[in-house]
Amino acid sequence: MKLIAIAAVAASVALAGCATNQKVATNQLGDDKLSCADITTQDKKLDELLEKAQHNKGVSGANVAAVLLFWPAAVGNYMDADKAEQLVNKRKAVLADLYKAKRCDA
Repeated sequence: MKLIAIAAVAASVALAGCATNQKVATNQLGDDKLSCADITTQDKKLDELLEKAQHNKGVSGANVAAVLLFWPAAVGNYMDADKAEQLVNKRKAVLADLYKAKRCDA
């Protein structure tokens, strides 16, 4: 009975430790009103999100626990991080186009 309780607690901890990634919308309302400084600020924040998503795809405590206790959670972590990474890259492309269109380089 104790073994079942320990396994249940361990599984709960592993699932609670699953990495979640913030998703971003590729195009956002008000994009046309962004200043060059706003675009630069958003791009830097996206770099942070991208780094977190890439970390969550790698070997982390949550992923190791998930593999050991409930391997589908590890697959879910990887797929979630991959989707977040794709969205961040698409958003960065939109911001780069806005940056060029507003001639922020000049």
